[in-house]
Amino acid sequence: MSLNRSRSLDLPSIGRIDTLAQELALLQDKGKRRIAFLGSRHVPVVAIHLVELIARSLTQEGHSLMTSGSQGVNAAVIRAVLEVDPSLLTVLLPQSLNRQSPEIRDLLDQVLHLIEKPDHDELSLPMASSLCNQEIISRCDQLICFAFHDSETLLSSCHSAEDMGKVVSLLFFD
Repeated sequence: MSLNRSRSLDLPSIGRIDTLAQELALLQDKGKRRIAFLGSRHVPVVAIHLVELIARSLTQEGHSLMTSGSQGVNAAVIRAVLEVDPSLLTVLLPQSLNRQSPEIRDLLDQVLHLIEKPDHDELSLPMASSLCNQEIISRCDQLICFAFHDSETLLSSCHSAEDMGKVVSLLFFD
């Protein structure tokens, strides 16, 4: 008598198992991480409070946070980290400081680790932002991204981070 054992055809690929193992190890790791935050400039008010809460909590745990310098998600991260420990924040601008909006400049003046990219001033903002996001991702261990489903630059950045083997948490506003 033979037993007919069925096998699921829905087994995850080896690459996905490796990614899952990496994510589980990261969750169990008590070491400090470099966590990048990227996100939209246009954010619902309720979401701003959520971003600030997450950034504040991670900073209180001693993790270093990186972001860019604009309104919305980036400004929320900057405000939250400045409240807890400004030394744990690095802000990488897509262009020079004088190209940033007046609303964000006062906040950026408080950042200890501010990196400007004046050589990108001649680029369009989407191109400069894309290059900035790539550099931020290359410097981090993990990426947390808040986006809309049509946020092409942010979604492309998330795919690049995944291709680099970074742990990516992508949260959608819509």
